[in-house]
Amino acid sequence: MAGDLIYAFRVMRLPLLDAGGAEIGKIEDLVVVPGRPGEAPRVVGFVATSQRRRIFVNSARIAELDGDGARLRSWDVDLNPFKPRPGETLVGKDLIDRMIGDERVSDLGLLQVGDGRTRWWEIAKVRLARRTSLRRRHSYRLIDWDEAPELFAATNEAAAEAARLRDMHPSDVAGVVRALPMSQRRQLAEAMDDERLADLLEELPEEEQLRLIEGLDLDRLMGVLDEMEYDDLADLLNEMPVHQRAAVLEAMDDDEAALVTRLLSYEEATAGGMMTPEIVILGPTDTVATALAYIRDPDWTPSIASQVFICQAPLQPPTGKYLGVVFMQRLLREPPAMELRHCVRQVATVEANTPDREVFEQFASYDMLTIPVLDESGQLLGAVSVDDVVDRMLGSGWRQRARRGRDATVVTK
Repeated sequence: MAGDLIYAFRVMRLPLLDAGGAEIGKIEDLVVVPGRPGEAPRVVGFVATSQRRRIFVNSARIAELDGDGARLRSWDVDLNPFKPRPGETLVGKDLIDRMIGDERVSDLGLLQVGDGRTRWWEIAKVRLARRTSLRRRHSYRLIDWDEAPELFAATNEAAAEAARLRDMHPSDVAGVVRALPMSQRRQLAEAMDDERLADLLEELPEEEQLRLIEGLDLDRLMGVLDEMEYDDLADLLNEMPVHQRAAVLEAMDDDEAALVTRLLSYEEATAGGMMTPEIVILGPTDTVATALAYIRDPDWTPSIASQVFICQAPLQPPTGKYLGVVFMQRLLREPPAMELRHCVRQVATVEANTPDREVFEQFASYDMLTIPVLDESGQLLGAVSVDDVVDRMLGSGWRQRARRGRDATVVTK
């Protein structure tokens, strides 16, 4: 409906549809954040009820919004309960029926806009109602959003900016953050939730990570670090001052501290220095159905979810004897009750001290998405994924160079 207004009151009565058009819930409210100076307020998501739960649906996940409903781009739905964040406003709860002078906000008009790569919805119009003396009927008028600035004013600019960045990819968020003065970066970091800040840290060089978290107290810092991938966490800890690293390790539980300490012991330019222990590991008597349930978790990256590693117990790194892998494509072809020992395939492996150059060559030779990392006795320690290989091959500072290149392209256009 690009170019056409759609009214919030109407949207709040639409069904939520899956990618195939089947109804899976109902839209209840819209979540908006104030725009930056001169920019319209932006819809960052929708509150819906699905399976008796009140959930948040990111606006970027909506493929189409029309009179039939809000249709998702994909089939998966995040059923975690909706929790409003600082800087966000609910249209139905906070804006509809709000008074502006002697007029009442009766509705908001949404307009779909975009920058060529992505599209989103903005608040374009505000419909105001006033009760008249004649038969107590209402009169209505439609105004531009900026004619009611008090309706969308940000009470906390850092919280509002954190909310505006909610639906952006972490690499794009990093580009925005790096353009800010350090004082504003830290204010923004304090306003972000732990998971979002962890995603941001993983997109920044370690020295910038350290400056960004410098003002966080230990409790908040531990909450953020707990959301980071172990390989990225180890890289960050390796750059911390000794006293800060010791405090963080002391605050971790024993098993987690032991795992991170082991990762810190590997040389940077080795397989151990690139690997992650967060992979899908199952036993030979586990079934295809069990494996599919594990890799269905949306938190896994595509490369990690592409295969299951099969080992003897224990199934936490360092595992028992490593037996091989089962690829996702094989899992999709076999009956759910089949045991994984019948599907195992042997692939190239490396040891923790293997130089990164040899790891790159293995990936190139065998077209792999991940490669198992073993110790001298054949126990599985973790895996190196293709995204970590690309990061290492591009060298430090590649994100900044890529950002400068994208910015230069925009300026040229």
